Amino acid sequence: MGGQACVFYGAAEFSRDLDLVVLADTDNLKRLREALAQLDAQPVAVPPSNFDYLARGHALHFRCRREDVRGLRIDVMSTLRGVAPFDELWGRRTTIELDGEFIDLLSFEDLVTAKKTQRAKDWPMIQRLMERVYFTSAADVEFLLRELRTPELLIDLVQQQPEAAAMSSRRPVQAAMVGDIEAVEKALRDEEDLERARDRAYWAPLKRELEQLRRSR
Repeated sequence: MGGQACVFYGAAEFSRDLDLVVLADTDNLKRLREALAQLDAQPVAVPPSNFDYLARGHALHFRCRREDVRGLRIDVMSTLRGVAPFDELWGRRTTIELDGEFIDLLSFEDLVTAKKTQRAKDWPMIQRLMERVYFTSAADVEFLLRELRTPELLIDLVQQQPEAAAMSSRRPVQAAMVGDIEAVEKALRDEEDLERARDRAYWAPLKRELEQLRRSR
């Protein structure tokens, strides 16, 4: 669901860890425990390795000690802000084959949504992902109008699809319809600022809980 998924979708990123979203039911968590044990993965930071925290929106963090994956960090979540429940994510997933292994990724659209965080590094990644899909595939026009973050490309798209653009209420699209690149840039910044504020608000109570856990240690 993270940087590795971006790599598979063609938006190159150096990723030091592996981010996973999992179904947090009893059988699946048993399989997760077994997999972590095989990797000799030990919990790091907080919260502790208690899967009850997954249901509350926390991420669990592990560091692998098995020789062939030594140092690899694995972050596990079961819910993501602003993203559909796991069953829907699973139904829309993209599956690829690599060296005989099947790997399930968040769908492209779900990955873009999941990347809308308070972290500054995620927004250039969304832009690169959307640029790649704009140039390399027949993406849905509505999706492009909703998520494209490159001002020049958004203006070009609006010129190519004026009827679809006229149906959009997105401020950057409205600015693109009159070809005002400075207004498009400002609307995109405002859009990003709003999502980053929403992400900070979502994580605020979870961070307070983590601070309490740290102090109790």
